[in-house]
Amino acid sequence: MLTRVEKAQQKWGGSHTVIDKWLNERQELIVLYCKMAGFSPYDNKDHALPEPEQIQAFCQILMDYLSAGHFEVYDDIAKACENKGPESQQLASNIYPRISSTTDIALDFNDKYAEVDKEDLLKEFDNDLSVLGETLEVRFELEDELIDNLFANHAD
Repeated sequence: MLTRVEKAQQKWGGSHTVIDKWLNERQELIVLYCKMAGFSPYDNKDHALPEPEQIQAFCQILMDYLSAGHFEVYDDIAKACENKGPESQQLASNIYPRISSTTDIALDFNDKYAEVDKEDLLKEFDNDLSVLGETLEVRFELEDELIDNLFANHAD
């Protein structure tokens, strides 16, 4: 995932302030995800999960990232697709519903874990985090396809 965001930053970085900020948030999200995923249930029998503060920080950046996409970046891309023509509009029409389904999974994760505390058992946390990671990977691929389309539109 980090390699993907680094490539995206190299390819599109510096061209659009909103996308730059968004890709930086994506990178921060991935770093926090990797830190949390690195915790093993075998490290410490008393508390094998990340600290609640770490989970809460991750959930906050996750919500910031999702919000920036839906309320800033996708609007710019949608406008560019409208101006480009039917092929770009069709691409956006095919991708947006798929991105929305990833949003639902991320929101469910946030709803479940954003307000955890040390007393919570979190038996499903590792599995839920794994599912979220797979979902984010799909989302990043879809978003990159939209961003690529945006920059292709501006190149014309």
